[in-house]
Amino acid sequence: MKLIAISVYGEDKPGIVYRISKALADCGANIVDIEQTVLQGMFVMFIVAEVENESCVRKEVQKAAEDVGVNVSLTPFQRKEEDEKNLYVVTILGKDRVGIMRDITKIFLDFGINIEKTTLTAREELISIEFLVDLGNKDAAEVRRRLRGEAERLGLDLVMQPYSTFRREKRLIVFDMDSTLVEAEIIDELAREAGVGEEVSKLTERAMRGEIGFKEALEERVKLLRGLPVEVLEKIYSRIKLTEGAKELVRSLKEAGYKVAVVSGGFSYFTDRLKEELGLDYAFGNELEVENGRLTGRIKGRIIDAKEKARIVEEIAKKEGISPENVVAVGDGANDRLMIEKAGLGIAFNAKEVLKEVADGSISKENLVGLASVLKLPAEFKKRV
Repeated sequence: MKLIAISVYGEDKPGIVYRISKALADCGANIVDIEQTVLQGMFVMFIVAEVENESCVRKEVQKAAEDVGVNVSLTPFQRKEEDEKNLYVVTILGKDRVGIMRDITKIFLDFGINIEKTTLTAREELISIEFLVDLGNKDAAEVRRRLRGEAERLGLDLVMQPYSTFRREKRLIVFDMDSTLVEAEIIDELAREAGVGEEVSKLTERAMRGEIGFKEALEERVKLLRGLPVEVLEKIYSRIKLTEGAKELVRSLKEAGYKVAVVSGGFSYFTDRLKEELGLDYAFGNELEVENGRLTGRIKGRIIDAKEKARIVEEIAKKEGISPENVVAVGDGANDRLMIEKAGLGIAFNAKEVLKEVADGSISKENLVGLASVLKLPAEFKKRV
């Protein structure tokens, strides 16, 4: 037996795969590998087959190709002995433009990374290019860091995950709220209404950068809100904007069978409203204490900090019978670090550097819908955004 590589391409039409495979079978050839796709109406197929009667195969395959109006080439094929591969899936997201493929593949070349497979998906102006790559003996964390830096320099987002993780079906996705599902830090909005915006904003920034503990920063900020009328919460919610694409993304996630949660170090009044508006399965936030229709400046019950966020995610997953490898976590600040690290896929969204360093990938503010491509959600989603 010898191996032959068969390449077939031409205008797509019914019957091409059948006619070529029939020609091979009629000559006693056995197909050992096959890859077929349709690109922009063009049929493309690559076959590796074991053959005994090469002249029969060449004659019959060529005749079949002529009958269905496609081009075909047959060449000898030598199977290579390969070392064990270190496979990762790298997904690039960004606004479509000339030269993206050139720029990204040049980075792979410079790093000595071999590309095994490439797939491109367009969702309106946003494109997603998915590369299956072999890192060889390179350190994955270092490669991810360097690739992310180069991608950001080009104005692109990057998510990199082990192929073994990529193949797992994700079943639970957990979002942070502030500056993730919504385009605001809600506590800053409350502070402006209370006339303490500058003081609270400084504490928020320090907490987001991980410079002070979240619990300490939250308690200090909430103290400054003492006396604020509870009616202000509704006023703020009514003017807060969802992040672009968030509503459509959540709807598509739900239709794909995901359990969707928001777990926030923000406030339960707002997470509960989001749960209602978006149809989320779970919502957790810190509860502001209220007396006589005004905020007391205290948190009621447990405080949801980084450790508590991670614990809540584990709690939800356990309740739903979902393993950590099947969990996706999306957040933007230091308070999301633990849940990002523990999830099967951790995404730093519009995030500070401290979170990007531990996440599997980072996505910028305008590309939230790119998660649909990373998670292989149905293509119909692109028609809604």
